[in-house]
Amino acid sequence: MGVFVAIVVIACWLVHLLYCLLFLQVDGGSVWTYLHVIIQAYLYTGLFITGHDAMHGLINNKMKVNRIFGWMSSLLFAGLSYQKLRKNHYLHHQFPATEKDPDYYVKSQNFFVWWFMFLKRYATIWQFLFMAVAFNLLKIWFEPEQLIVYWIIPAILATFQLFFVGTFLPHRKPHQEEMQPHKARSQRGPHWWAMLSCYFFGYHWEHHEVPRIPWWQLYKEKNKLKMNEDRI
Repeated sequence: MGVFVAIVVIACWLVHLLYCLLFLQVDGGSVWTYLHVIIQAYLYTGLFITGHDAMHGLINNKMKVNRIFGWMSSLLFAGLSYQKLRKNHYLHHQFPATEKDPDYYVKSQNFFVWWFMFLKRYATIWQFLFMAVAFNLLKIWFEPEQLIVYWIIPAILATFQLFFVGTFLPHRKPHQEEMQPHKARSQRGPHWWAMLSCYFFGYHWEHHEVPRIPWWQLYKEKNKLKMNEDRI
């Protein structure tokens, strides 16, 4: 099932991107342009979440399959290094919300400062070279403004969504007792909102508690926790 879900997410990202580049023009006065940018940003988020599940070995029981999907998802998401993501993510789970956590910034809780440091820690020179080469190759077939609006901007918006829902909201101070031992909160509200906001990644305490659960089943873990709380 994990392979099927991963293929669907990647296919949706690719099909919608090609649709935008082949059939849509950039029109700053059209609501449809903004709608498709938002949709593509959401699909970019799904692309990263797929790579995240690969890091945990949740796409398939064969590590080679996970590496393939993880590498593919990371590369399609702005040329990210899967190996670097994987290494840092393990540290995030070992030392959540501490100075040893690559996703956490101990010197400031300011959203934009933290976000900037978050992006800086994952950026590499090879990523910029890859994106530069890809952009110039794609310019052969598509208009530069189309690539900027439908390919680049959605990726940036997706990093904002991933950071805000998957890092800032769950791990920001104050670290209260119910957040232990992971120093993580869990998103409140209905499941449809959790899916819409970040593919259930807002159920972050549950993810840290049971990291073997794929993103598309995290809501079940949330339900179990709620049932246990109701019994108390």
